[in-house]
Amino acid sequence: MSADSTREHEANLVLFRAVHDVAVRHAGEPLHQVVSALRGSLPGTPRLDEAELRRIAEEISVGRDPSGL
Repeated sequence: MSADSTREHEANLVLFRAVHDVAVRHAGEPLHQVVSALRGSLPGTPRLDEAELRRIAEEISVGRDPSGL
C-alpha cells in the first residue's frame, strides 16, 4: 500500500468514526440538529459536499448509522 493510499484510508476511517459517533449520540433527533452535530464533528478531510452531509444526517435522524461501523 502506498503512502498516499494509506493516508486516504486513515482519513476515511476518521470520517467513518466521526459519523458513527454522531449517529450513536444523535439518532432520532431532528434533521437540523444532526446536521449541526455532523458539521461540528467531521474532520476537514475528506470533505463532504452539502448533499452528502444532508443524506448522512437524514439517515441518522431516522435512527440509522450510515457509517457501516
